Amino acid sequence: MHPKNHTAGRRPASGPHRRSRRASVAEQLASLAGRLTDRDRAILRLVFDHRVFTSHQLGEAFFGSHDRAEHRLRELADAEVLARFRPYRRHGEGSAPYHYVLGPAGAAVLAAEQGVELRRLGYRPDKALEVAHSQRLAHTVGVNGFFTALHAAARQHRAQGARLAAWWSERQCRERWEPIVRPDGYGRWHEDAREVDFFLEYDRGTEPLDRLTAKLAGYQKLATVTQVPTPVLFWLPTSGREASVRQALTDEPLWAAMPFLVATASPTLGRSPAEQAWLPLNQTWPRRRLVDLVDLGQGTDEAPLSPARS
Repeated sequence: MHPKNHTAGRRPASGPHRRSRRASVAEQLASLAGRLTDRDRAILRLVFDHRVFTSHQLGEAFFGSHDRAEHRLRELADAEVLARFRPYRRHGEGSAPYHYVLGPAGAAVLAAEQGVELRRLGYRPDKALEVAHSQRLAHTVGVNGFFTALHAAARQHRAQGARLAAWWSERQCRERWEPIVRPDGYGRWHEDAREVDFFLEYDRGTEPLDRLTAKLAGYQKLATVTQVPTPVLFWLPTSGREASVRQALTDEPLWAAMPFLVATASPTLGRSPAEQAWLPLNQTWPRRRLVDLVDLGQGTDEAPLSPARS
């Protein structure tokens, strides 16, 4: 079988980083105690919270060099701190990047950090790797890529105090706000002593336009209930899709009465989500930085806040 069809994506045993499969949890923890860095542990927590990341995404969020990222992630996979797989790609599309999920040794480390038994963590290796076969894999990876791009921007703009102050997964959002809304993510971006909260609607160009526009009603209801007008951001795959979605949203009778800002952007501009990528729905120019959206209420001069703080 070709390597790209392997879900384990594991290298042969080599060196002290490879533990015996018969090692006990205690032996795993003892072996890893002096080898896991603060960055490694941050990676484990992120992967546990958000399920799956590509090597590129973890590289841009945590490393200054792609080669260094590949090397360290491979070491963590060899030690079963992480597990990795390569999704299938059709002939001619090239090899997919490695995708990383939490490994059994990593789960044991997180359980120890939290002072709980491993079973209380809710981790199972087979469940962790189920995402490799999920029809929503590309969507989940895309959403996570949006937020790791913000992590990368924070690393590049430390002098401005840039940081991703909050990131909630779709699961966390669902637990908090379903059935009113079900965003793909919720975030809080801090830069230049300002913060903007936002809901993310990540679009791969496959959802009917009327289904996208129907989401506005839920966000309107949430804003009415919470009295918090949090911006809703649509991240769209192409400039053509962005134009179509903007037209559909502005044709929706509800949008003009929205108490919150709606803005769109596309990665085809070559700008990260932190940069001047965002075009508010009630404007045609200029595009705005993410943090600048805090100053642009929909029909109000008040800065948007977040229902997560209410």
